[in-house]
Amino acid sequence: MAFTSPTFIAFILAVVLLTSLAPSPAGRATVLFVANLVFIGSYVTSPLQVAPLAVFLALCWALVEAVRRTRSGAVLAGGLVAVIATFVVLKKFSFLGDGLVLPFPYLLVGLSYILFRVLHLMVDAKQGELPGAVSPFRFFNYTCNFLSFTAGPIQRYADHAEQSQRPLVLDEDTVYRAFARTIVGFVKVGVVSAIFNYLFDNLSTRILADVAPSWPVFCAIYVAAAVAYTVYLYANFSGYMDIVIGVGRLMGQDLPENFNQPFLARNFLDFWARWHMTLSDWFKTYVFNPLLKVLATRFTSAKAGPYLGVVAFFVTFLIMGVWHGTTAIFVVYGLLMGAGASLNKLWQVMAVKRFGKKAYKAFCERTAVICFSRGLTLAYFAFALTCLWTDLNQMTSLLRHLGATGVVASYVGLAAAAGLAFFVWDTVTAWAAPLRAGAASVSGGVVARNIVLALQILLIVTVASFFHKAPEFVYRAF
Repeated sequence: MAFTSPTFIAFILAVVLLTSLAPSPAGRATVLFVANLVFIGSYVTSPLQVAPLAVFLALCWALVEAVRRTRSGAVLAGGLVAVIATFVVLKKFSFLGDGLVLPFPYLLVGLSYILFRVLHLMVDAKQGELPGAVSPFRFFNYTCNFLSFTAGPIQRYADHAEQSQRPLVLDEDTVYRAFARTIVGFVKVGVVSAIFNYLFDNLSTRILADVAPSWPVFCAIYVAAAVAYTVYLYANFSGYMDIVIGVGRLMGQDLPENFNQPFLARNFLDFWARWHMTLSDWFKTYVFNPLLKVLATRFTSAKAGPYLGVVAFFVTFLIMGVWHGTTAIFVVYGLLMGAGASLNKLWQVMAVKRFGKKAYKAFCERTAVICFSRGLTLAYFAFALTCLWTDLNQMTSLLRHLGATGVVASYVGLAAAAGLAFFVWDTVTAWAAPLRAGAASVSGGVVARNIVLALQILLIVTVASFFHKAPEFVYRAF
């Protein structure tokens, strides 16, 4: 079910209407259960396709319940191995070959985010942090919530359970804010991501063609394609989050935020604290912190302490990068993410050691340093994303045409241009701050804010008429 299709819009309207007609916790849970079944059913054409998902969910529920009842470390370890191994087989990781692949097509979408929620449940069950037994009904509604089934956000079970028991309160302001947030999401997906997806398709086609343009033109097109894909990905993904968060509020669900102005991040680690935040928090809680704890117990030297974080960041971001796909190119992606995070942390450790914490902090607050750091961060992320739109052969061909000189020149050029753009942006926004405050007071009126909504809807319809179809939700592939 495409998120910009009339079918999906009709689906969420029906779900919201039924939720408002059955506002009790039991009524909302029933509506959500049916909606989840319908949403999953929209991806399958035969009952057999959904059988592996059903078996996976049954296995996961049984293991969560076993861990909750026993609180045993051995049961938890065995459960984690069983769940992850089943996930690897169902996701058809390429290193498995054809031997373990099930001999029929089946549903893959949603498995990655089900895995995150199940691992979280198992660890919390071992630590006694679950609010109680998780019934199969609640387990299905939590793991397969259609709002976050394909790409998050990753909500904690305790929050989901608490919100499910709250009364549904829909006053005028809540409805307006939810509707406005949803419309903003459709603008991002249907307008911004559609335009930049169109640009990216045309640019990438030129540099991935058999006949490449001259070297300077090739470098320029590659930089433009990398930027276009980055904007497309951000608008597509964050727009989807706006849609589901807005719809969730109309259903009594407060889904966690997943983005916080990531392109204003001052370094790579700060970027990942703002981009796909629930995924970053999950990896911080269940990978980085335990790994750092293990390293700290094995390497007790005071000199080694500051560098343990460097290692932990590299391993965590390597795993997070590899998780994005099942082929070899995603190993490269993981290595780039791990390298970016560990180099960022290493720079911080060495700079503090060399100049002192106070001097380093003052250095980072300089305007030129802030803009330059933002430029470096954006350029690194945009180039690393190349792994998401190429395979290993295309990446090799791309690097061969760029050469070492082309890679460095493209990176430095994009970082410098982005740094300058951020400086201009900060200057203009600071100058326009009083104007924005005045506009905000005007737009708070009923007539004005509804005109804004109407204009946004008109913009979506107008732009959509230029394209044959809306862009796919890109994170569904992960």
